[in-house]
Amino acid sequence: MTKIKKRGLGKGLSALIPEMSLDGGNELEGQEKSVKHISINKILANKNQPRKNFDKEGIEELAQSIKQHGVIQPIIVAKDNEKYVIIAGERRWRAAKEAQLEEIPCLVREYNQLQEIEIALIENLQREDLNVIEEALAYKYIINNYKITQEKLASSIGKSRPYLANTVRLLQLDTKVIDLISEGSISSGHGRALLRIEDKQKQYKVAMTIKCKKINVRQTEELVELILSQKNNEKKKESKKDTFVLEVEDSLKKLFGTKVNILQGKKSGKIEIEYYGEEELERILELLEKIK
Repeated sequence: MTKIKKRGLGKGLSALIPEMSLDGGNELEGQEKSVKHISINKILANKNQPRKNFDKEGIEELAQSIKQHGVIQPIIVAKDNEKYVIIAGERRWRAAKEAQLEEIPCLVREYNQLQEIEIALIENLQREDLNVIEEALAYKYIINNYKITQEKLASSIGKSRPYLANTVRLLQLDTKVIDLISEGSISSGHGRALLRIEDKQKQYKVAMTIKCKKINVRQTEELVELILSQKNNEKKKESKKDTFVLEVEDSLKKLFGTKVNILQGKKSGKIEIEYYGEEELERILELLEKIK
C-alpha cells in the first residue's frame, strides 16, 4: 500500500513509535490486507478518538463529494465481536453515513487498545485535523505515555519546542476557558495571554469579555497587564496595613462571606464590601440589618 504523505511532521511520529504506521505497519502475520466493503451499521466510532469536534458543514461537503465519487480512501477498522471500531477515518465514515451509503471500504486491522489510540493520534496529527486543544491533549498523551521529552517530540513532528510547550500549557487554563478555545470563540493566543492570570474565575471573566467585545490578542495582553498591575498595587497597600486592621478585615470577610477592604487615612477611613449581583447585595443588607 502506498505510504501516506506526512504533511509538516518532520520525521513523523513513526520515528518515536517505529512499530506503528498509518498504513498498518507491523501487521500480524497472515492478517487480511485487502479492502473489504462493510455495512455502515456494523461500524462504530472510536471512543478514544482524539478529535472531538467534527465540523458539520465540512462533513456535508465531503458527503456531497462521496455521493459523486464514492469513498476513495478506505478507513481503518478493528474487529470488535460482530462489529468494527474505527481506528482511522471517522470523518469519512460520518460523511458516508450522511451520504446514505450502505457500505464503506475498510482495511481491517488487529490492534490492542493502546495501539488504536496511537494510530488515531498519528492520523489526526498528520492530517492537521485537530483543533489546538485536541492537539495539546495529543501531545500530552504521547509525552506522558512514552516518556518522550518535549524537545524530541517537537523535532519529530516538525514543530518548535516553544510552540509545543505553549500548546500543552493551554491545558492549565480554566476548563471553561479551554472550552472557549476548543469551539473557536477565542484563540490560542488569547489563551496564552490569560495564563498569566492565576485566578481561574478571573480567567473566565476576561475570556468572556474577549469573546463578547471581540478583543484581539494584543489588546488582551494589555488588559492582562493592567489587571496584574492593579493586583500588585492592592498587595502593596495590604502590606502597609497593621496587624489589627488585617485581623478586622479577615473577621468581616468571614461575616459577610465576600471580600472586605479597610482603607485607612490619616484622620478617617472607609470599609469596602464587595458584592456580585443583586441577590448578593440583598444578602449583605440582611446581615447588616441583623447586626443593628
